[in-house]
Amino acid sequence: MPEPVESPEKTYVLEDQVGFVLRRANQRHLAIFAEAIPGLTTTQFTVLVRLHELGPLSQNHLGRVTAMDGATIKGVVDRLARQGLVATAPDPGDRRRLTVSLTEAGAAAFAATRDTALEVSRRTLAPLTPAEQARFMDLLSKLA
Repeated sequence: MPEPVESPEKTYVLEDQVGFVLRRANQRHLAIFAEAIPGLTTTQFTVLVRLHELGPLSQNHLGRVTAMDGATIKGVVDRLARQGLVATAPDPGDRRRLTVSLTEAGAAAFAATRDTALEVSRRTLAPLTPAEQARFMDLLSKLA
C-alpha cells in the first residue's frame, strides 16, 4: 500500500519561510527607525546617504545605487524635494536626464540623523550577540 501524501497545508509552515521571517525582521527595523527618526523613511534616508557619499547623481543612477526601481526612486525623490532636502535639475549634458543633489537642508538632515541611524542598526541587532550580528550581516550580504 502506498504511503499517504501529506497535504501542502500540513507541510508549509509560514513561520519557517525565509520571506515571512525577513519581512517580520524588516518590520521590526522599520518601527525602530520610525521611532528614532520620525521625519524620514528608511528609503528617504538611504537616498540622503548615497547623495552624501557620491554627490549629485542622475535619478536613474540614484535608483540603482539605492536598490530602488524607477517608480520608487521617483516617488522618494519627489517627497524629499517637497521637504527641501534634495533638488532636481535637468542634466546639462542630457536634458532628458534629471540630476538629483542634496540641498543644504538635506546635508544638515543627514548630519543630524547619521548617529541616530547607527543607533537604529544597533537596536535592530541588539537581540544577537556581537558574533551573531557579524555572522547575520555576512549571511544577509550573501543573499543581497
